[in-house]
Amino acid sequence: MVLPEGFVLPAWYLLVPLLAVLGGVVALLWALGPPVTDRTVLAFAPWMLFGSTLHVLHRTEAYPDSIEVLFAAPSVYLVTATIAGVAWVLSIFLYSGGLQETIERPLGTIGTGFFAVFTMFLLVESVELGTFEPFWPVIAIVISGVVTALAWLILGLWFTDVAAITGATGVLVVFGHALDGVSTAIGYDILGAGEEVPLSELVLNAGHALPTAEYIGGGWLFIVVKLALAMVILGLFREYVEEAPRQARLVLAFIAAVGLGPGAHNVLLFAVA
Repeated sequence: MVLPEGFVLPAWYLLVPLLAVLGGVVALLWALGPPVTDRTVLAFAPWMLFGSTLHVLHRTEAYPDSIEVLFAAPSVYLVTATIAGVAWVLSIFLYSGGLQETIERPLGTIGTGFFAVFTMFLLVESVELGTFEPFWPVIAIVISGVVTALAWLILGLWFTDVAAITGATGVLVVFGHALDGVSTAIGYDILGAGEEVPLSELVLNAGHALPTAEYIGGGWLFIVVKLALAMVILGLFREYVEEAPRQARLVLAFIAAVGLGPGAHNVLLFAVA
Protein backbone atom coordinates (compact mmCIF):
# COMPACT_ATOMS: atom_id res chain seq x y z
CA MET A 1 0.00 0.00 0.00
CA VAL A 2 1.45 3.35 -1.10
CA LEU A 3 -1.30 5.85 -0.34
CA PRO A 4 -2.00 6.92 3.25
CA GLU A 5 -4.95 5.38 5.06
CA GLY A 6 -8.07 7.52 4.64
CA PHE A 7 -7.02 8.85 1.22
CA VAL A 8 -10.26 9.44 -0.68
CA LEU A 9 -11.31 11.72 -3.54
CA PRO A 10 -14.72 13.48 -3.50
CA ALA A 11 -17.35 12.89 -6.13
CA TRP A 12 -16.80 14.62 -9.47
CA TYR A 13 -19.50 17.23 -8.83
CA LEU A 14 -17.50 18.44 -5.82
CA LEU A 15 -13.99 17.87 -7.17
CA VAL A 16 -14.42 19.55 -10.55
CA PRO A 17 -15.71 22.92 -9.21
CA LEU A 18 -13.03 22.87 -6.51
CA LEU A 19 -10.27 22.32 -9.07
CA ALA A 20 -11.77 24.97 -11.35
CA VAL A 21 -11.80 27.61 -8.62
CA LEU A 22 -8.29 26.68 -7.50
CA GLY A 23 -7.06 26.82 -11.08
CA GLY A 24 -8.58 30.28 -11.52
CA VAL A 25 -6.94 31.55 -8.34
CA VAL A 26 -3.55 30.14 -9.39
CA ALA A 27 -3.89 31.72 -12.84
CA LEU A 28 -4.73 35.11 -11.30
CA LEU A 29 -1.76 34.90 -8.95
CA TRP A 30 0.48 33.94 -11.85
CA ALA A 31 -0.68 37.04 -13.73
CA LEU A 32 -0.23 39.31 -10.70
CA GLY A 33 3.23 37.90 -9.98
CA PRO A 34 3.54 38.89 -6.31
CA PRO A 35 6.99 38.77 -4.69
CA VAL A 36 7.78 35.77 -2.50
CA THR A 37 10.15 36.44 0.40
CA ASP A 38 10.80 34.96 3.84
CA ARG A 39 7.96 37.11 5.16
CA THR A 40 5.60 35.69 2.54
CA VAL A 41 6.40 32.11 3.55
CA LEU A 42 5.95 32.95 7.24
CA ALA A 43 2.61 34.59 6.42
CA PHE A 44 1.48 31.25 5.00
CA ALA A 45 2.36 29.36 8.20
CA PRO A 46 -1.06 30.06 9.82
CA TRP A 47 -2.73 28.74 6.68
CA MET A 48 -0.81 25.47 7.03
CA LEU A 49 -2.09 25.24 10.60
CA PHE A 50 -5.60 26.13 9.44
CA GLY A 51 -5.60 23.22 7.01
CA SER A 52 -4.65 20.89 9.85
CA THR A 53 -7.55 22.18 11.94
CA LEU A 54 -9.98 21.56 9.09
CA HIS A 55 -8.78 17.98 8.83
CA VAL A 56 -8.99 17.35 12.58
CA LEU A 57 -12.57 18.62 12.50
CA HIS A 58 -13.18 16.03 9.80
CA ARG A 59 -11.69 13.35 12.06
CA THR A 60 -14.08 14.40 14.84
CA GLU A 61 -17.05 14.21 12.43
CA ALA A 62 -17.90 17.90 12.72
CA TYR A 63 -19.05 18.39 9.11
CA PRO A 64 -22.36 17.51 7.42
CA ASP A 65 -22.23 14.25 5.47
CA SER A 66 -22.76 16.06 2.17
CA ILE A 67 -19.45 17.95 2.33
CA GLU A 68 -17.32 16.02 4.86
CA VAL A 69 -15.28 14.37 2.07
CA LEU A 70 -13.93 17.80 1.10
CA PHE A 71 -12.06 17.91 4.40
CA ALA A 72 -10.54 14.44 4.13
CA ALA A 73 -7.13 13.93 2.54
CA PRO A 74 -6.27 15.04 -0.11
CA SER A 75 -9.24 17.37 -0.71
CA VAL A 76 -8.56 19.38 2.45
CA TYR A 77 -5.25 20.52 0.94
CA LEU A 78 -7.05 21.79 -2.15
CA VAL A 79 -9.69 23.57 -0.05
CA THR A 80 -7.04 25.22 2.13
CA ALA A 81 -4.94 26.24 -0.88
CA THR A 82 -8.00 27.79 -2.54
CA ILE A 83 -8.97 29.86 0.51
CA ALA A 84 -5.36 30.91 1.12
CA GLY A 85 -4.97 31.82 -2.55
CA VAL A 86 -8.06 34.03 -2.44
CA ALA A 87 -6.69 35.71 0.70
CA TRP A 88 -3.36 36.28 -1.10
CA VAL A 89 -5.12 37.93 -4.04
CA LEU A 90 -7.14 40.12 -1.66
CA SER A 91 -3.95 41.09 0.19
CA ILE A 92 -2.29 42.08 -3.09
CA PHE A 93 -5.22 44.35 -3.97
CA LEU A 94 -5.21 45.89 -0.47
CA TYR A 95 -1.50 46.63 -0.83
CA SER A 96 -1.87 47.97 -4.37
CA GLY A 97 -4.70 50.24 -3.23
CA GLY A 98 -2.58 51.70 -0.44
CA LEU A 99 -4.77 50.20 2.29
CA GLN A 100 -1.97 48.01 3.68
CA GLU A 101 1.76 48.63 4.03
CA THR A 102 2.69 45.10 2.96
CA ILE A 103 1.08 42.12 1.27
CA GLU A 104 2.19 39.78 4.02
CA ARG A 105 0.44 41.57 6.89
CA PRO A 106 -3.17 40.99 5.77
CA LEU A 107 -2.29 37.55 4.40
CA GLY A 108 -0.87 36.40 7.73
CA THR A 109 -3.57 38.17 9.76
CA ILE A 110 -6.43 36.56 7.84
CA GLY A 111 -4.78 33.15 8.12
CA THR A 112 -4.25 33.57 11.85
CA GLY A 113 -7.87 34.59 12.28
CA PHE A 114 -9.17 31.54 10.40
CA PHE A 115 -6.88 29.23 12.34
CA ALA A 116 -7.77 30.77 15.72
CA VAL A 117 -11.55 30.66 15.18
CA PHE A 118 -11.70 27.08 13.92
CA THR A 119 -9.22 25.84 16.53
CA MET A 120 -11.19 27.54 19.29
CA PHE A 121 -14.34 25.81 18.08
CA LEU A 122 -12.48 22.49 18.13
CA LEU A 123 -11.06 23.02 21.62
CA VAL A 124 -14.32 24.28 23.13
CA GLU A 125 -16.13 21.23 21.78
CA SER A 126 -13.40 19.01 23.24
CA VAL A 127 -13.66 20.66 26.66
CA GLU A 128 -17.43 20.17 26.66
CA LEU A 129 -16.98 16.49 25.83
CA GLY A 130 -14.28 16.10 28.49
CA THR A 131 -11.64 14.89 26.01
CA PHE A 132 -9.27 17.88 26.18
CA GLU A 133 -5.73 16.71 27.10
CA PRO A 134 -3.05 19.40 26.49
CA PHE A 135 -0.06 17.74 28.19
CA TRP A 136 1.50 15.80 25.31
CA PRO A 137 0.72 18.46 22.68
CA VAL A 138 2.60 21.03 24.78
CA ILE A 139 5.50 18.61 25.28
CA ALA A 140 5.62 17.94 21.52
CA ILE A 141 5.78 21.65 20.69
CA VAL A 142 8.48 22.37 23.30
CA ILE A 143 10.66 19.44 22.20
CA SER A 144 10.20 20.43 18.55
CA GLY A 145 11.36 23.95 19.34
CA VAL A 146 14.46 22.67 21.12
CA VAL A 147 15.24 20.19 18.33
CA THR A 148 14.80 22.90 15.71
CA ALA A 149 17.16 25.23 17.56
CA LEU A 150 19.83 22.53 17.82
CA ALA A 151 19.43 21.50 14.18
CA TRP A 152 19.63 25.11 13.00
CA LEU A 153 22.70 25.69 15.17
CA ILE A 154 24.40 22.71 13.53
CA LEU A 155 23.39 23.92 10.08
CA GLY A 156 24.60 27.44 10.86
CA LEU A 157 27.99 26.26 12.15
CA TRP A 158 28.82 23.70 9.47
CA PHE A 159 26.84 25.04 6.50
CA THR A 160 26.63 28.75 7.22
CA ASP A 161 25.84 29.73 3.64
CA VAL A 162 22.81 27.39 3.54
CA ALA A 163 21.38 28.83 6.76
CA ALA A 164 22.05 32.41 5.66
CA ILE A 165 20.51 32.01 2.19
CA THR A 166 17.40 30.03 3.14
CA GLY A 167 16.78 32.23 6.21
CA ALA A 168 13.42 32.15 7.96
CA THR A 169 12.02 29.89 5.25
CA GLY A 170 14.63 27.31 6.15
CA VAL A 171 13.79 27.59 9.85
CA LEU A 172 10.11 26.94 9.08
CA VAL A 173 11.03 23.89 7.00
CA VAL A 174 13.12 22.44 9.83
CA PHE A 175 10.53 23.24 12.52
CA GLY A 176 7.68 21.80 10.46
CA HIS A 177 9.43 18.49 9.98
CA ALA A 178 10.70 18.46 13.57
CA LEU A 179 7.10 18.88 14.79
CA ASP A 180 5.92 16.11 12.50
CA GLY A 181 8.72 13.81 13.65
CA VAL A 182 8.38 14.52 17.37
CA SER A 183 4.58 14.34 17.43
CA THR A 184 4.59 11.11 15.41
CA ALA A 185 7.17 9.57 17.75
CA ILE A 186 5.14 10.56 20.83
CA GLY A 187 1.96 9.22 19.30
CA TYR A 188 3.54 5.95 18.21
CA ASP A 189 5.74 5.25 21.25
CA ILE A 190 3.68 6.69 24.10
CA LEU A 191 0.06 7.18 23.10
CA GLY A 192 -0.31 4.02 21.05
CA ALA A 193 -1.41 5.83 17.90
CA GLY A 194 -1.14 4.13 14.52
CA GLU A 195 0.69 5.54 11.52
CA GLU A 196 -1.33 6.13 8.36
CA VAL A 197 1.56 6.74 5.92
CA PRO A 198 3.15 3.42 4.84
CA LEU A 199 6.66 4.85 4.31
CA SER A 200 6.61 6.50 7.74
CA GLU A 201 5.45 3.24 9.29
CA LEU A 202 8.45 1.48 7.73
CA VAL A 203 10.83 3.93 9.41
CA LEU A 204 9.04 3.61 12.74
CA ASN A 205 9.14 -0.17 12.55
CA ALA A 206 12.85 0.00 11.72
CA GLY A 207 13.38 2.11 14.83
CA HIS A 208 11.52 -0.41 16.96
CA ALA A 209 13.67 -3.21 15.55
CA LEU A 210 16.83 -1.59 16.98
CA PRO A 211 18.24 -2.62 20.40
CA THR A 212 17.56 0.89 21.74
CA ALA A 213 13.79 0.46 21.31
CA GLU A 214 13.51 -1.26 24.69
CA TYR A 215 14.86 1.83 26.45
CA ILE A 216 13.89 4.90 24.40
CA GLY A 217 11.38 3.58 21.89
CA GLY A 218 11.78 3.63 18.13
CA GLY A 219 10.34 7.00 17.22
CA TRP A 220 13.71 8.75 17.61
CA LEU A 221 14.81 7.27 14.26
CA PHE A 222 11.82 8.88 12.55
CA ILE A 223 12.77 12.27 14.06
CA VAL A 224 16.36 11.91 12.84
CA VAL A 225 15.24 10.90 9.34
CA LYS A 226 12.80 13.81 9.09
CA LEU A 227 15.40 16.35 10.24
CA ALA A 228 18.10 14.91 8.00
CA LEU A 229 15.82 15.08 4.96
CA ALA A 230 14.81 18.67 5.76
CA MET A 231 18.42 19.80 6.12
CA VAL A 232 19.57 17.96 2.99
CA ILE A 233 16.76 19.58 1.01
CA LEU A 234 17.80 23.02 2.26
CA GLY A 235 21.36 22.28 1.17
CA LEU A 236 20.19 21.26 -2.28
CA PHE A 237 18.06 24.40 -2.56
CA ARG A 238 20.87 26.84 -1.72
CA GLU A 239 21.71 27.68 -5.35
CA TYR A 240 18.07 27.54 -6.41
CA VAL A 241 17.15 30.18 -3.82
CA GLU A 242 19.98 32.41 -5.07
CA GLU A 243 19.09 32.04 -8.75
CA ALA A 244 15.28 31.97 -8.59
CA PRO A 245 14.22 33.08 -5.09
CA ARG A 246 10.51 33.43 -5.90
CA GLN A 247 10.06 29.93 -7.28
CA ALA A 248 12.44 28.34 -4.79
CA ARG A 249 10.71 29.81 -1.75
CA LEU A 250 7.32 28.71 -3.07
CA VAL A 251 8.60 25.14 -3.32
CA LEU A 252 10.20 25.38 0.13
CA ALA A 253 6.90 26.69 1.51
CA PHE A 254 5.22 23.57 0.14
CA ILE A 255 7.93 21.38 1.72
CA ALA A 256 7.42 23.19 5.04
CA ALA A 257 3.68 22.57 4.78
CA VAL A 258 4.27 18.84 4.22
CA GLY A 259 5.87 18.79 7.68
CA LEU A 260 4.04 21.50 9.59
CA GLY A 261 0.58 20.43 8.43
CA PRO A 262 0.78 16.78 9.60
CA GLY A 263 2.68 17.84 12.73
CA ALA A 264 0.00 20.35 13.73
CA HIS A 265 -2.65 17.77 12.86
CA ASN A 266 -1.05 15.29 15.27
CA VAL A 267 -0.80 17.87 18.06
CA LEU A 268 -4.40 18.98 17.71
CA LEU A 269 -5.66 15.41 17.50
CA PHE A 270 -3.76 14.47 20.66
CA ALA A 271 -5.32 17.47 22.41
CA VAL A 272 -8.93 16.76 21.53
CA ALA A 273 -9.12 12.99 21.11
